[in-house]
Amino acid sequence: MMDAIRSIRERERSPKDLVNETLGTIRKKNPGLNAFITICEEEAVREAEQLTREWASGTFRGPLHGIPVAVKDLIYTEGIRTTMGSVIHSDFVPSEDATVVEKLKDAGAVIIGKTNTHEFAYGPTGDVSHFGPVRNPYDPSRISGGSSSGSAAAVASGMALAGIGTDTGGSVRIPASACNLVGMKPTFGRISKHNIFPLAYTLDHPGPMTAGVEENAVLLNVLAGPDPADRYSLLESPPDFTAELRDGVEGMVIGLPAPYFRLLDPEVRAATERAVRKFESLGAKVIDIDIPAIPEINEAQIVTIQCEAAAIHRETMEQRPGDYAPEVLARLEASMKRAGWEYVRAQQERPRLIEAFNEVFSKVDVLLVPTLPILPTLIGERKTIVEGTEIDVIPALLSLTSPANFTGNPSLSVPAGFSREGLPIGIQLIGNHGDEAKLYRFGYAFERS
Repeated sequence: MMDAIRSIRERERSPKDLVNETLGTIRKKNPGLNAFITICEEEAVREAEQLTREWASGTFRGPLHGIPVAVKDLIYTEGIRTTMGSVIHSDFVPSEDATVVEKLKDAGAVIIGKTNTHEFAYGPTGDVSHFGPVRNPYDPSRISGGSSSGSAAAVASGMALAGIGTDTGGSVRIPASACNLVGMKPTFGRISKHNIFPLAYTLDHPGPMTAGVEENAVLLNVLAGPDPADRYSLLESPPDFTAELRDGVEGMVIGLPAPYFRLLDPEVRAATERAVRKFESLGAKVIDIDIPAIPEINEAQIVTIQCEAAAIHRETMEQRPGDYAPEVLARLEASMKRAGWEYVRAQQERPRLIEAFNEVFSKVDVLLVPTLPILPTLIGERKTIVEGTEIDVIPALLSLTSPANFTGNPSLSVPAGFSREGLPIGIQLIGNHGDEAKLYRFGYAFERS
């Protein structure tokens, strides 16, 4: 994306040319990957023509002038259908944009299309949608990760230069890892959720997905900021997330929390160990630490997502249960069985658990863990073997990402290499609340090395 931004600024390429090239790539690749539900060709061409007229006169709306961006199909777009990956909303056309879409447009971005999602974002595999599974660009027989599956596949295959997803238990970072991308789940409330269909009110985090770290930080600069329309929005103005990019990591301290390393695919473990050695070669100090509260955090996160999802879907489930995908329906039915006292207890304990998690940042600058404990699985596969043990795919995919959703800590997934079969592997950098710029600093140093 940074090359495209520079080429437009230096007048080597017009917004219209870039958008037409991107639409050509979509026509070629989307039939095989199923990343898009709706391709906004007419709207994108019209907007690109206007942006080209502005470009020709020397006017630039913002840092994303002319950049094609893919948007997850539960983020509202005025006049463009927004399906949530479900037959229930297959004809829904919002009357206004989500705040994140308004910000993208104000910065000059072109909404190139609405991307496929695990139905209602309630799944980490990305292969359950009314519109069919999204396929991994690195191996179309495998999942792209969910629930922001289409946004990841679109960016990884060159069908968009950036993607916007949402992350409730890992749904930006999981597909970022599976598709060799950078994915940021920022501090809770950093990006507005206004006019984004919810999965869980207090766990949802919109976030950017890009090929590189710098462009991810540029995108977060565009998306972040207070929004009175979102009751959970942070009130303070955000910093410049690119400010620390080139400061390096010499003398910084990385923590390796034991609970995140207990059951890993050997190739994931090896890639993570290589990343640790690389950071040490860059001058960072690496220490082993423990976070005793992790089991409690994981349980409270499960209770929270189940109870909040049940509240959101209760009426629709009563009216149209047969229109849910069976796997999503089963998860929602399990969610309905949670007791109110369980939810209340989880929320009462939340401040204590957040404090317990963040105690570690008095000793370290960031945590480094794998993003996923396993490699991208086959589409439809729900059991896999890790270190001789059969495990369930869905909880495994969520196991290392979901704690930061409950605590609200920022977490950045960055590419860390490939398996012997060419499947992407990611590492996750987790920081204290508000430390996105520091995470980008670490991610950029690792990427550049």
